[in-house]
Amino acid sequence: MSDPISIFALDGIPEIHPGDDLAQLLGDALEGTIEAGDILVITSKIVSKAEGRIVEAADREGAITAETKRLVASRVHKGGTTRIVETHLGLVMAAAGVDASNVPDGTIALLPVDPDASARALATALRARLGVAVGVILSDTFGRPWRDGQTDVAIGAAGLHVVDDLRGSTDAQGRVLEVTVPAIADEIAGAADLVKGKSTGRPVAVVRGLAAS
Repeated sequence: MSDPISIFALDGIPEIHPGDDLAQLLGDALEGTIEAGDILVITSKIVSKAEGRIVEAADREGAITAETKRLVASRVHKGGTTRIVETHLGLVMAAAGVDASNVPDGTIALLPVDPDASARALATALRARLGVAVGVILSDTFGRPWRDGQTDVAIGAAGLHVVDDLRGSTDAQGRVLEVTVPAIADEIAGAADLVKGKSTGRPVAVVRGLAAS
């Protein structure tokens, strides 16, 4: 039997503003709660806020264009045009991740410039502050082709294996696996969103039982 996994939202995170020391705020909220090997799933929006990735909403289309490396698809509808693009980070998503939710009126948020670097900096600072090694995942919401709804996926990570490469091992029937590489970080991000979310004001979840490396 597998060890149990627990996921809970972290309370005590205030509204984040440009220039805030996010590692310090997270450390304050995690004091006395965190355990070695825990994985923090952090909504990328609060990282964007802390890093000052907030721009005027009047130039939303220009912001999407600036964040776009390649147009994948577009669809015109009565509300305007939705663009599915590849960002400069290599992410394929709607509107290049430009988002107006949970930001001040008249502004929009862009994704962090380097989500992996942001995750590494947070993991390093939290280890120094709390004395335990933790994994950090930055998550964002993605749609899926030919599927209704959205789910969170990992756009940056540090301190954990983001995939589990099973190629070359065998299945329960002894057949060699040739293409199986579970997206562990994405699976964790999706599970963590069950306890956080845009409407709860709780942008961080703690995942326990997976032993971040």
